[in-house]
Amino acid sequence: MLRSFPRAVDRHFTLAAMLVGTLLTVGTASAQDSVAAKKKVAPTIEAKTAGMQKLPGFFPLYWDADAGTLFMEIDHLNTEVLHMAGLATGLGSNDIGLDRASMTASRIVRFERVGQKVLMVQPNYEYRSSSSDSAEVADVRDAFARSVLWGFPVAAVSDSGRRVLVELNDFLLRDADNLATRLAPGSYKFDASRSVISMPMTQNFPQNTEMEAELTFVQQPGAGGGRGGFFEGVGSVAATAQAASMRVHQSFVELPGPGFTPRAFDPRSGFGDFTYRDYSAPLGLPLEQRFIPRHRLNKVDPAAAMSDPVKPIVYYLDAGTPEPIRSALLDGARWWNQAFTAAGYRNAFRVELLPAGASPLDVRYNIINWVHRSTRGWSYGGSVVDPRTGEIMKGVVTLGSLRVRQDWMIAEGLLQPYVNGDEPVPEIQGWALQRLRQLAAHEVGHTLGFDHNYYDSDSGRISVMDYPAPLVTLKADGTLDISKVYADGIGAWDKVAIAYGYQDFPRGTDETKALHKILDDAWA
Repeated sequence: MLRSFPRAVDRHFTLAAMLVGTLLTVGTASAQDSVAAKKKVAPTIEAKTAGMQKLPGFFPLYWDADAGTLFMEIDHLNTEVLHMAGLATGLGSNDIGLDRASMTASRIVRFERVGQKVLMVQPNYEYRSSSSDSAEVADVRDAFARSVLWGFPVAAVSDSGRRVLVELNDFLLRDADNLATRLAPGSYKFDASRSVISMPMTQNFPQNTEMEAELTFVQQPGAGGGRGGFFEGVGSVAATAQAASMRVHQSFVELPGPGFTPRAFDPRSGFGDFTYRDYSAPLGLPLEQRFIPRHRLNKVDPAAAMSDPVKPIVYYLDAGTPEPIRSALLDGARWWNQAFTAAGYRNAFRVELLPAGASPLDVRYNIINWVHRSTRGWSYGGSVVDPRTGEIMKGVVTLGSLRVRQDWMIAEGLLQPYVNGDEPVPEIQGWALQRLRQLAAHEVGHTLGFDHNYYDSDSGRISVMDYPAPLVTLKADGTLDISKVYADGIGAWDKVAIAYGYQDFPRGTDETKALHKILDDAWA
């Protein structure tokens, strides 16, 4: 028995060793499988997208209709592009905001691949170096943080590895602009389960890729109101206060090519400013560099007193604008061509109707939107600007549709024109429409780069960038004269401002001296 014990022990140890070996083998195989899984080659783009609807364009898109999933092929790695976002549909509340066709963000980004991930990165253009020394440029760049805005897992790659496919659903179906925090009264939260990709305005073009999603924001239980009175909350404009759904539009856009020269800011010009800090500025000069935002415009022949433009500036009016408002807005916005003509351009500024099927958020269209709200509110003019140079890439005007009815009531109350109370009064309509013409010119002026112009109000109607009051005088017989209630045409100072911002000088001109002369002569 004592002799057999060692054999039994040996047999048990042998069995244990075999078991451990088996476990080690299984464990090693399992680890190898895990490593292999991690190193597993992603499918090709062609294989991954087989059977999907392809939308060729700037960044090719692929739509899996069965899964409701949108994919994007990134073939511009490490290349800067513009990312834009805006609201395709609005909330309808003047108090909260969130108007249809309004822009919510624009920034330069680039896509960088790191292993099985693609980062969407925003470089920091607020702080930069104009030096030709690469080390000096790197010091400034690395001193201020960039922003990694999103990380996409790689879904597929091309055979060459130079193109990658990423899924867009998580990127598009989120509250990137913190819209929920603006919804009131109460508390709202984004609900992914009620949000989907919207394909009708998901489109692709050679220089811009357009994507859209319907996002739903849900009222949270137990969250009290807190605002009352005349406040326009979600419940007063949405179908129900329980949920508000809006379509959010996003775009990736090719940046403008070379040929645009930034123009120096002068506070006398009427322009706003576009600024950044240059840490390579010579000692004794300010770090802050100030230029004016402006559209790209050049003459075919800069030496000619009058020349056609290489490419005109074209604005598009919302096709949903009714008559007679439509004609009034077209007329008023076109006043600016008078200023470009005075600067030596032939038909450099045009206003047309937005083509059917075009999105007002498409970067290719400078847009004049006719926007409805439940109560009267402000009108706005803004621009999407290339942060590298100050070049205006897209002008966006928002005109509140109830403004004209307010002007109608002002005219009605002052003139008191009725005998029977139901007869048409052309003077009232004429008053209201003339105010709309002036309003269209004013807001388009903001999108051309101009600030408000108040300081010369006592000089008369020299700028549509002023806030005009209706001019009503008395006739000899004591009746009211409203023949010049609002201006008709562009102002004298507006012509000066356009000349400063958009004049294309002949080769060899000292531009700084010529620009100062424009303002010095006008100021005198």
